[in-house]
Amino acid sequence: MTTPPEAALARLLEIMVRLRAPVGGCLWDREQRFETIAPYTVEEAYEVAEAIGRGPEMGALLDELGDLLFQVVYHARMAEEAGVFGFADVAEAISHKMIRRHPHVFGDAAAGNPGWEALKQAERSSAKDDGVLAGVPAALPALTRALKLTRRAARVGFDWPDTDSVLLKLTEEVEELRAEIPAAKPERLADELGDMLFVVANLGRKLGLDPEACLQAANAKFARRFNAVEAQLAERGATPAEVGLETMEAEWQAAKKSERTAKTPHLPDQ
Repeated sequence: MTTPPEAALARLLEIMVRLRAPVGGCLWDREQRFETIAPYTVEEAYEVAEAIGRGPEMGALLDELGDLLFQVVYHARMAEEAGVFGFADVAEAISHKMIRRHPHVFGDAAAGNPGWEALKQAERSSAKDDGVLAGVPAALPALTRALKLTRRAARVGFDWPDTDSVLLKLTEEVEELRAEIPAAKPERLADELGDMLFVVANLGRKLGLDPEACLQAANAKFARRFNAVEAQLAERGATPAEVGLETMEAEWQAAKKSERTAKTPHLPDQ
């Protein structure tokens, strides 16, 4: 029989209390602070996304969601120890927020839905920092933050008119980076490379694509193909470090061809 959610959550909260207990708890867990746990929280969120991307197998997702929930419990416990808030306050706060942002569901349905972004903007306006870019977390992955910042700016008309304009800007940034390479000043190179990547993020936005997801897919493709290169070399008793670039490039092209062949549908013989 499945454990009731209230009982399962109560058990998890008690486990967290025990782990952080001054007497009988875990030394490592007792020493942690918000700042030291935050990187694990981000990592667990990415692992949830990775589990989803692996396909329909739900076992991994169940496990990763548990890890992510534990992170919320961890932060809430540290806040409770500091006398600020507890897990119940976190749950209540998000419940109130969701009800407030869905008046068409929890309020007067006839009033219609004013829109998620309009409601969020109203919330930001009531806060001290109510600028167009307010509320975009600085800790987001850089490409994702670039996407969110420029989406906000675009809503008030600060945007390139079309994709071609972004491509022209990208060409300009590439040339500016090229011009800095002979001097090889790290700070100038970093500045120009950053500008180029920022424009690339905007190009993704203009194309209706998430640049972070695109780069993640490119990373996965590179890893998959390089692993195939290693495997092919291993069959010949060699390693990448032992062969030249020409050999590795040949194996790389073979891996690309193999992928394309696998993706091409086989038509029935005529």
